[in-house]
Formats: sequence, structure tokens, C-alpha cells
Amino acid sequence: MNTPKDKIQAIAVAQKQYFRTGATLDIKFRLQMLRRLEEGIRANEKALCDALWADLHKSYEEAYLTEISIVYGEIRQHLRHLRRWARKEKCPTPITLFPSRSYQVKDPLGNSLIIAPWNYPVQLLLNPLVGAISAGCTAMLKPSPYVPTVSAVLAQLVSEAFAPEYIAPVQGNREVNTALLEERWDLIFFTGSPDLGKKVMAAAAKNLTPVVLELGGKSPCIIDRGADIAVAAKRIAWGKSLNAGQTCIAPDYILIHPEVKGEFVQAFGNEIRSLHGADIKESGHYVRMVSDKAFERVSSYLKDGKILYGGGIDAGERFIEPTLLEVTNTDAPVMQEEIFGPIFPVITIEGEFREEVIKFVNGREKPLAFYYFGREGDGWEYIRRTSSGGGCINDVIMHIANECVPFGGVGNSGMGRYHGKDSFEAFSHTRTIISTGTWIDLPFRYMPYKMFSLVKRLL
Repeated sequence: MNTPKDKIQAIAVAQKQYFRTGATLDIKFRLQMLRRLEEGIRANEKALCDALWADLHKSYEEAYLTEISIVYGEIRQHLRHLRRWARKEKCPTPITLFPSRSYQVKDPLGNSLIIAPWNYPVQLLLNPLVGAISAGCTAMLKPSPYVPTVSAVLAQLVSEAFAPEYIAPVQGNREVNTALLEERWDLIFFTGSPDLGKKVMAAAAKNLTPVVLELGGKSPCIIDRGADIAVAAKRIAWGKSLNAGQTCIAPDYILIHPEVKGEFVQAFGNEIRSLHGADIKESGHYVRMVSDKAFERVSSYLKDGKILYGGGIDAGERFIEPTLLEVTNTDAPVMQEEIFGPIFPVITIEGEFREEVIKFVNGREKPLAFYYFGREGDGWEYIRRTSSGGGCINDVIMHIANECVPFGGVGNSGMGRYHGKDSFEAFSHTRTIISTGTWIDLPFRYMPYKMFSLVKRLL
């Protein structure tokens, strides 16, 4: 059910008024609210996992590992370090500013809007919320309508934990998004597709509102002839079948050296069967496509190449088997947009492998992730000569699991970053303050600029 526009407006006004009271500024209050969020998640943990199964066929184990545990880790980071992050910091001051002292202080940006997607609906709504609470902001939360059971549980969790003038959930489709974007915010945090990210940014530009855009793109997976194929196949099979490929940092397509192609295809199939059993459709750990529309879009890519492994589908269950698809036409639809599903284009790179791979990757939009399998030293050279939001050498996905390092996109894959301290920074403004003593007032800066030649030498 869509939250009415007048209710959205009323909540936005109430949150502005509440922020102006200064109630969110106290560090003790923020720590208390972080603990309250953690308590709310623990109280609703089973309900969240049941909802993830209902909407996405996501197992308890996968739900906990890829959603709930990540939010717990984020909360722990903020509870441990918030006092230090928020502390006034004294900075160096040049002699030319004597007798001044320089400081940096962290101010909350204010009233924030967080719009989350459906693929990791718990993690990608609550992780940014941790940053908002930690920084001292208010937040309006918009979960995805494509996972209605999860969104209902999240709304109940938030409503039970927080007053609406501080943190409030709203529900609905893109009409609600439009109403939300008509309001004036101090920060918009959006996770979704690049196309929708452009609309969010256009709306934010009307009020010069800062944005954090966590988008996506076609993340390449490079398999060089120096790769340990058994390990590569295992990790790639896991990363591509995780959430049925409906992951913003899932490896999207493979660029492979011809010498290892046959070995990899065979090893990939073996690893899929090892992960999910002989009949993956019966696996309790394999997610379904989120909607009929998503199923139809992703399954349509099967015609864009030759199936090397997989290819099974069931429209009634929105099931698509992990599939390796040999692609020779790089202008085919499967190579034009983020797949967001378990279809995996494989492109064999002939000629000078490194140069051709780098040319291929750099000829496209900057991806959210970059994956390389081969010798580590070679991997660093590929990373040096390409650009991506993040990535892994001899692994996939795992760079998002470390709450001690930032996560974010670049170019078409997003802007801004979060996780850990960067989440606190994302919802904060770094404010420079100069405090100048009054016991002396040097005349050099005042007209008519006496002793200017001496001052010039100091500058």
C-alpha cells in the first residue's frame, strides 16, 4: 500500500522540526539508538529470515550471512568507534595565522532519505540507517515494494524502535519515490540501477542536495592462464549463484584466456553441483528471480549465445539455472546492460590477453566491481590500468564483507561510499573552525598592509 503524499509531507516536516531541537546531537543518544536498532533486529530476526524466504526463496543461512550479520557488524563498528569519529580534531595551523588554532568538527547533515532496493532488502536499508543514526541525522526509509513481506517486517521493526519524527518508514511504488524526491532533504542515499540513480540525482540537483548513489553495472571477471582453475571455479560459481546472481557486485561477464576455457567450463559445472546438488531446482539454498518481469528479461538472454553449461528454466517458479553462455557478439543485449541474474556470458580473448582485456574493460562504463583470477602481481597491474568501485584478486564479492573498508561506486556505478567510518562520514559535514586568540592582534592583515614584503616571504 502506498503511503499517502500528505503523510510523507507531514513526516518530513516533523523530522525537520525534530532535528532542529538538537535531540540527535548528543553522542549518548546516538549510541542508545544504535543499540535500539540492534535490539529490534534481534527481536525480528526470525521474521526477517522468514520474509526473505517468502519473497526471494532465500535460505536462513544465506539471509543471515549476506544480510543480517553484515548489519550487526556495521552496528558493532559504530558502537566501538563513534566517540572517536565524532571528536573535535585539532589540525595544524600555519604561522601566518598566529595566534589562531584550527579544528575540524563533524556536523550531522540533517534530514536524510534512504531508498533501498529489493535484492538485499535488509542490509541495504539498515546499513545506511546505521550511518544516519551514528552521524546524528533523522531518516525517512523507503524499502522496496518488490519484496512486500520483507518491507512489512522492516516497517514494523522501525516503527516499534523509533518515533516517526526521528526515523520513519514509508511504503509504495515509484509514485511514492516521486513524492519523496519532491521534498527537500539534506542527503539522499539511493541504492539501485544507474537509470534510476540519474533520476534521483536530477531531483536532488533542484535543491543542490548531496547524494550517495550505490548503483551497479557490468562487473568483469577475468580468468587468466595463470589462474588456479579449481579455486576460481568454486569461488565464481558461489558468487554467481549467490542470490541467483541478483547482486550489484556479482561477476557479470567472463573474459577468459583460451588455454583455460575448457577446463574452467567443466570445473564450473562441477562446483555448481557441489554447491547445490545434482538438481539445483531442489536446492534449499538457491534463490528465485524476484518477479515475472525479471524472469522474462534474464531468461531472454539465453538466445544471445551458445549454452556451455546450464540453461534450465521454469517460469512457474521463476527459476533460472546458473548458465555459462558463450558470446561472440559483444553488441548482443546480454552485453549491453547489467544482467542481475544467473546468466553468465563467457568471452574468449584472442591475441595479447592483457592488452585486449584492458581495452575491453576500459571501453565500457566503469563497473562497481572488478575481479581477476591469476597471479597476484598481474592482478595489481590490471587494477592499476582500469577503474572500478572495488574488486578482488582471486575472489569475488568478498570486498563488501569487510566493514573496516569503504564500499562504493565510481562513474556510472555510483558516487560516495559507506561502511564503517565512511558511513558516519557520508551522513556528516566536516566543518572547519578557526579559533583566534584576542590577547594579541597582529597588524599585517589589515590595510594598508604594513611590512608587506616580509609577509609575502612568509606566505
